[in-house]
Amino acid sequence: MLLLLLYKEKLCVFILLIGAHMISCCLQMAKDALVVHGRTKKRKASGEAHASPTFSLDELSQDLLERVLSWLPASSFLRLRSVCKRWSSVSTSPTFQIACSQISFRDPWFLMVDHELNQSVIFDTSEGNWKGLIRPTGFSQAKQIAIASCDGLVCFRDTSGGGLEVCNPVTGARRELPLPEFTQPLHAISMSSFHKHSSFSSYRIVLVYGEFPNLSFRLFNSEKNQWEDEVILTHKAGDSSDTDISGGQTVYFLSKSGEVVATNMLRSPSKEFSSVSSIENGEEIVYFLSHSGTVMACNLSKRNFYEHPRLLPIYSEYSIDVVVCKGELMVVVLSEFLETASVRVWRFCKRSKSWRQVAAMPPSISHELYDFSSCVVCNVVENVWMELPKCVVNGEDKEFVSAFSFEPRVEACV
Repeated sequence: MLLLLLYKEKLCVFILLIGAHMISCCLQMAKDALVVHGRTKKRKASGEAHASPTFSLDELSQDLLERVLSWLPASSFLRLRSVCKRWSSVSTSPTFQIACSQISFRDPWFLMVDHELNQSVIFDTSEGNWKGLIRPTGFSQAKQIAIASCDGLVCFRDTSGGGLEVCNPVTGARRELPLPEFTQPLHAISMSSFHKHSSFSSYRIVLVYGEFPNLSFRLFNSEKNQWEDEVILTHKAGDSSDTDISGGQTVYFLSKSGEVVATNMLRSPSKEFSSVSSIENGEEIVYFLSHSGTVMACNLSKRNFYEHPRLLPIYSEYSIDVVVCKGELMVVVLSEFLETASVRVWRFCKRSKSWRQVAAMPPSISHELYDFSSCVVCNVVENVWMELPKCVVNGEDKEFVSAFSFEPRVEACV
């Protein structure tokens, strides 16, 4: 099983109120304090200690201390409370959360899903290691499957009752959301956030359902804490040359191995309703895959939907997933030929109304992935591919079937 993880290009950040040298020294001192506390409370001998700045963190005002600590990696958040009383008060301070919200970008985390659908492992790209996910207090004991994510939040679905639960994996805060009543087939569950005053304070969850070509959606607004009324989507002639919607059609063909195969895709439970959302020209659009593998676009602002042109012929054998990178629609395609697994990333060009390849896995990695299970990270902007280290749990290599990317945000509210 092959897993491809995508992450956004790092953004440049600037500190206007604190000098570069001072912030560097303060951050290093803060990291040293966390490391020393994690190992031992005893101070190092003066001969072993590194040269320290002429000032200490105790000399910083509360506001300046919060600004310094807000630049620490998100994984350090839980350790702030155990360093000292002052730092513990910072971790719960509203102004500290505001300072964290002003950090424009954090290296993403990947919530991994294994064959048993147990969401318990996270890969931290800032530290390049694996972490166990601490389940929040009172977290439902029912089987939970991650189905969507945005910024610092992850949405889970209860496999028994079908309810939803929104969780901040860093703080453990959570909220249970009962699903609204509807009897038609569910196609997509999307999650998006709306930032107000640079604060991660609200989000929306969108459900797209219905029988093609009659689709509708319902929206949960976290600010109103309620599901809004159903909205009927109209079919718009989109970028596809097909005149009929193929979402509900099943076509059978003869595979390379001589077996009769249906075009309807078989997706893992964690990706069954997978979708992504993007804001384009002020309009929110939800993208998801139809049962036959075409990309569907639902414009929630204009209340219509359309189908993108098919990337590969309907009789081709391949795996496909939808992603959004820097606001642009992309798809990740895995295809096998002879003894090589090829992974390519395609971007949809609106001007030509066609798909264009933007990244391809190097042949050296493709050949190795054909026989072994691996996790690979792709920097789409630079077309750089990197294989992640093996995740070992109880002496055995952990294998994953999917992953959900999100920015670890302390200030993200559920």
